[in-house]
Amino acid sequence: MMNNHQLKKLLLNNGANLVGYASLQVLPAVVRKKLPYGISIVVALNPAIMTKIRSGPTHEYYAEYKRVNTLLNTLSAMAADYLKKQGARAITLSATESDLDLNTLAVPLPHKTVATRAGLGWIGRCALLITRQYGSAVRLTSVLTDAPLAVKEPEEQSFCGECTSCLDICPGHAVSGKIWQVGAARNTFFDAFACHRAATEKANAVNIKTIICGMCIANCPWTLKYTG
Repeated sequence: MMNNHQLKKLLLNNGANLVGYASLQVLPAVVRKKLPYGISIVVALNPAIMTKIRSGPTHEYYAEYKRVNTLLNTLSAMAADYLKKQGARAITLSATESDLDLNTLAVPLPHKTVATRAGLGWIGRCALLITRQYGSAVRLTSVLTDAPLAVKEPEEQSFCGECTSCLDICPGHAVSGKIWQVGAARNTFFDAFACHRAATEKANAVNIKTIICGMCIANCPWTLKYTG
């Protein structure tokens, strides 16, 4: 068995906030690149910055977004290097979702799927990962491997309850209000294209040249427990 504790300690000591190990064998082999396990690496966004985007994105938030993406890519490379030195195969998935299909606004294997399989959180009505510790004020990445990891039980239940904060605040009306169900297609509860349009407008309004919003993140009650 791989030394799970040592790898997790390495990642946490270098900036990760949560690390989880997942069995991915229930997923199609092609999306997991024929590797049976996944490592989910989570970094929390700066709470002071998140409190300032409840009405829309800021340049400070965009800088934090880029900082955390860079850190995540460093951490995933670190994990892959560790695994390879132990004789295992390892493939990193970019934190910036470079393999995004613009026709579907989806990737073959979302990081949030690996995270839920690792028991780190659930998917909210806004189609984002929600963690108990940081709400949805997180960015994440994944490493696929054949290392024999001691995996956790997957999270298969939503803890959003009756909350509709993301539905109420979304400027693009992308949130249907339906609760996430394991295996449900994203478009059954969330309109990614409406989100994409609204986030583009919000970013352009403050001269940010990328697609970023964050309002549902900042206003989520689970996030508010973290940011205060």
